[in-house]
Parts: sequence; C-alpha cells; structure tokens
Amino acid sequence: MNKRDKAWIKLMGLGHWLGCHQMESRSFSLWGYQFPLCARCTGVLIGEILGIIMIILGIHLEWSLIIAFILVMGADWFVQYIELVMSNNVRRLITGTMCGIGVTYVYFYVIRNIVKLFMLKF
Repeated sequence: MNKRDKAWIKLMGLGHWLGCHQMESRSFSLWGYQFPLCARCTGVLIGEILGIIMIILGIHLEWSLIIAFILVMGADWFVQYIELVMSNNVRRLITGTMCGIGVTYVYFYVIRNIVKLFMLKF
C-alpha cells in the first residue's frame, strides 16, 4: 500500500467520523480516489469556509437569505427523497454550499448574541 492509499484511507475514516454516508455514486472522485465526503457534505464544508471568510470580510446577510440558503438544500434533499426529481452531484454541491454559508451565519449570529447578552450581565 502506497502513501496515497494510506492517506486516502485516513481521510475516508475522517469523513465517516464526521457523519457522511460516503455513497460512491453521490461523491466526486479525483485521480481514482473517492472524496471522503459526498457531494452535499463537500458543499457544506466549502460553504462553511466561505461563510467564515464572508464574516471576516464584514459581509452581512439578512435572516431571510440565510433561511433561504438552508431551505434550498432541504428542498433538494426532499424532492430527491420522495423521488419527485433526482438530484445530481453538481446540484448537491451547490445546495450544500448554500446551506453551509447559511448555517455558518446562524452560528455566528447566535454566538454573537449570546456574547452580547453575557457582556450585559457584567
């Protein structure tokens, strides 16, 4: 077993530990290796990173947009679940990215408000 194979096995273990189902048909592959996260989870991770960058840059998102970003992924999952429309990996990546951005902003706003509330008590 070469170094790439060993690294891939460790990354797949990390993806599994993070809770991703890692279905091969719903995952991207590169150089013959399946990504350790499915397309949707990859999108969520990318979205969380983008969300952090956006917050650092001072970009403000309204709650309505944040909720819409989260609901888009939920809607994509739901229509796939009830077999109304089959999703594809590109759509999963895009909706996952939107959800990741939305969830990151939810965390940020909730934590910021808790800190504000905590600071007022002193």
